[in-house]
Order: sequence, then C-alpha cells, then structure tokens
Amino acid sequence: MSESRIPAAFMTPGTSSFADFLTAQSPELLPRHDGVPGNLSDIAPHGTTIVAATFPGGVIIAGDRRATQGNLIAERDMRKVFPSDEYSAVGIAGSAGIAVELVKLFQTELEHYEKIEGTTLSIEGKASRLSALVRGNLAMAMQGLVVVPLFVGFDPDAEKGRIYGYDPTGGRFEQTGYTGVGSGSLFAKGSLKKLYRPDLDEAGLVAVLIQALYDAADDDSATGGPDLSRRLFPLVHVITADGGRTLPDAEVAAVAENVIAGRLQRPDGPIAELEAK
Repeated sequence: MSESRIPAAFMTPGTSSFADFLTAQSPELLPRHDGVPGNLSDIAPHGTTIVAATFPGGVIIAGDRRATQGNLIAERDMRKVFPSDEYSAVGIAGSAGIAVELVKLFQTELEHYEKIEGTTLSIEGKASRLSALVRGNLAMAMQGLVVVPLFVGFDPDAEKGRIYGYDPTGGRFEQTGYTGVGSGSLFAKGSLKKLYRPDLDEAGLVAVLIQALYDAADDDSATGGPDLSRRLFPLVHVITADGGRTLPDAEVAAVAENVIAGRLQRPDGPIAELEAK
C-alpha cells in the first residue's frame, strides 16, 4: 500500500490554534501579509458601517451593505456580518477582501479548537484569538489596507451579551452597551447615544440599530442606507442563550420601511425621550 501523500503532522493532534499550526507546517497556505510599496487604500473595496448593542437577552450586531473603492460604489450587497460560531459573530470594516479572508480564518480557528480540545473557547478566548489575527495584518495596515472587526457573543457564565472592539494593531477593548466601527460609526454612535436604552427588548433594539445605520448613511457616503428599489437591507444577527440567528430579509425590511416612513415626517429621525427632573 502506498504511503499517504498527506504529511504526518496533518494527521497528528497538535496545537489547538489552526493559525499557529499552519504557520509551523505550511505557512504558504496562510494569507500573505507582507508589506508592499505605496498606499493601496484606494484600489481595494472598503466596507463600512457596523453597529452592535446589548439587551437583557443577549446582543445584536448589524451592518450596512455598501463597499466603496475610492469615490465609487464597488458593491451594493456586500455581507459584512458573519456568524463565527453558534454563540458569536463578527462584523468587518476596512479593506473588504482582507477582512473576509480574516473572518474565514477566524471561523476555522474556532472550529479547529473545538475539535482538538473537545470544548468551545470562552468568549474572552475567542476575542483574544481574533486579536492575534488582526495583529497579523499590521504590515498591510501600514500600507492602507486596514481591517477593524467588531466581535460580539453571548457569555453563558455571565448570562449576557458582550461586545469587543479592536484597533488596527490588534488591541482589544470590551465595549459597554453599544458601539460601532467604520467610516460612518461617528454618526451611528451619535444616534445610539440618544436612542439606546439598556432595557430595550430585541425588537426595539433592532429598530434602534437600523435608525443608527440610517443616520450613518445620511452623513457618510461610504455607508449605504436601506435600498427599497433593490430590496437591499442591513444584515442583522441576534445572539441569545439559545444561539445565534440572522434575521430574515423580510423581517429587516419591515423595520427599515417603518424607519423610512418615519423619516418622511421627520428627516433627522426620532427625538430622544427626556426624563423629567
């Protein structure tokens, strides 16, 4: 019987990190992150904006669908929110191609760990693994191809949703309540600051996140708002103790249409409630 053409290392249990395993055994299979001359930020599609917020039952992450290339719209229906496993998800902002590649490697990293160790990583462990992958892209980030993810998940120990933001160097920062990343995040977070409440239920929080993305699209040309003519709406992923699920387009469309109907009466959006002193 002929010998297997697969190296023995691939058939032997080893490190629980898939990225570390490939680095040691077959580095050519990993994405190349070598520095390249010049600034490439205008030649690759970029994706924005991502928002996330917690509610008593878990956490919700949402993203618009537009990708831009310089002053052009490169994609109108890009997916920027991905489940990373049953109880977590990641949204991407920055260089689209590299970001999607990073998400696929992260998904494989979590699956590999579960197969090797026989258990899932903690929410902190998942956030840490993603941090290492972002740090591995630093050379390309220095050339303008920046990737900034937003990671969310349900923590079964604390019985609550958690949110982690990152910087281009891989720095990880847990966020409280809500946050956003991408070119439109300044406007989205301003909207969330006025509309978000910790006691919102799932439906109420979805509406607030759609409002925030609408505000981002209203002021940031790189962020796309709901597109009624093409039936393109933000992607929304909800994670609770029962696991994660991406909301159907029809459900998101109904919320987006209500938001747009309200904007016909008040273009700047709903007024934040003021508490009586």
